[in-house]
Amino acid sequence: MQSASTTQPATQPAPQSAPRKTPAKAALASFLGSTLEYYDFFIYGTAAALVFPHLFFPSADPAIGLIGAFATFGVAYVARPVGGLVLGHFGDKLGRKKILLLTLGIMGLASLGIGFLPTYEQLGVWAPILLVAGRLAQGFSAGAESAGASTLTLEHSPEGKRGFFTSFVMTGYASGMVLATLAFIPVTALPREAMMGWGWRIPFWLSIVVLAIAYWVRTHLDETPVFEEAQEHKQVAPMPIKEVLRFQAPDVLRVAGMSIMSAMQTIFTVFGLAYATSTAGFDRASILTVNAVAIGLSMFAMPLAAKLSDRIGRRPLLLTAAFGCSATIFLYFLALSSGNIVLVFLAAFLNMTVLYSGFNGIWPAFFAEQFGAPVRYTGMAMGNQLGLVLAGFAPMIAGMLLAPGVTGWVPVAVFGTVCMLIAAGSAFYSRETFRTPIQELGAPYLEGTARRREALDEQRVPQQPAVRLP
Repeated sequence: MQSASTTQPATQPAPQSAPRKTPAKAALASFLGSTLEYYDFFIYGTAAALVFPHLFFPSADPAIGLIGAFATFGVAYVARPVGGLVLGHFGDKLGRKKILLLTLGIMGLASLGIGFLPTYEQLGVWAPILLVAGRLAQGFSAGAESAGASTLTLEHSPEGKRGFFTSFVMTGYASGMVLATLAFIPVTALPREAMMGWGWRIPFWLSIVVLAIAYWVRTHLDETPVFEEAQEHKQVAPMPIKEVLRFQAPDVLRVAGMSIMSAMQTIFTVFGLAYATSTAGFDRASILTVNAVAIGLSMFAMPLAAKLSDRIGRRPLLLTAAFGCSATIFLYFLALSSGNIVLVFLAAFLNMTVLYSGFNGIWPAFFAEQFGAPVRYTGMAMGNQLGLVLAGFAPMIAGMLLAPGVTGWVPVAVFGTVCMLIAAGSAFYSRETFRTPIQELGAPYLEGTARRREALDEQRVPQQPAVRLP
């Protein structure tokens, strides 16, 4: 038995546990956030193609009203880089989770507000002005959503599976598209007076349901281990925008170039819908159903493509998707011109489900992997959203390029192909990252900041006084 005077060993403080990664929970949170983002974007795009030209941009020339409605669709893509810069900056300084909660709130409330807007007939010129304001708020929020969700999921993912888990950011795109289409199909079946009066508002009101679910999930998600470690070691960049432009400006430009590929998505979903119903003679419900099925199936194709990219690399699949979409967009418009709905579905399946998924499932991981952790949110948001400006205005540009006649769609398909080739060139010159450990991502930033620290250390070394010889 020990005596009472025996000295007891000092109690050692328990070591702090390392920040915990929760990839499945992060993927779910990103999936739901992207579902809300793209649900809201797709219901707006659908309304811009079918309803808004009549309610907010009445004109004697239907083409003028359609171009005006498509212009408001594109306006959001101008706001997206601003949202990406502002919110991305705070995402790198304050944390990914806080900013992603903010983006959800802005997006959901903006969409709800659009659903309550008076029309041009009721309010005059203020109606389209308020519509643009709501669309700008959507764009500001969306500019930070995809980059933040990608960054958060990537930093929660285990090595060797970053592509797979981060792909769920864009399965939310497919989910949002399907939900938006399902919400609009019964609306388009209403009598015209009912659809134009109150029916079109219902899909916007329903966005509050997705918002509530996504917000609840994100409040129960932990901050990423990468960001917590950066905070602990005081490695949070004081000015992420300045830092990313100083060390990784070429990466921002390459991400912007690759993001132009999203023009294929907006040409297919927004312009293609308008062309199919107003020029090719298809009824609205049939084309909406084709789009919903083709993009809905990509919910399975995207994780598969991303999982393959974890094994063979990101760039080969991105290049395959770019060249494949360039060819199959011609097949899609040929199918629309044929008037055969089965051919339309087969072309849509090949273009969107198979090939475009090879891009859409991989870019969330690949873009985020180009940047160092302290500037990852800002760098990805800046490059991605700058490239998406063209994608946002692609339906309007396509409407202006559309020529009379059966083959009037050819300039539109050529425009889509040019966008694909720009994206392919940018992907070719980007760094392959699928085997790079997460601590070593963003090599230009890591090397640049290391040189800067060395230079500062040399300046701090006191100079030895000169020795005078007798």
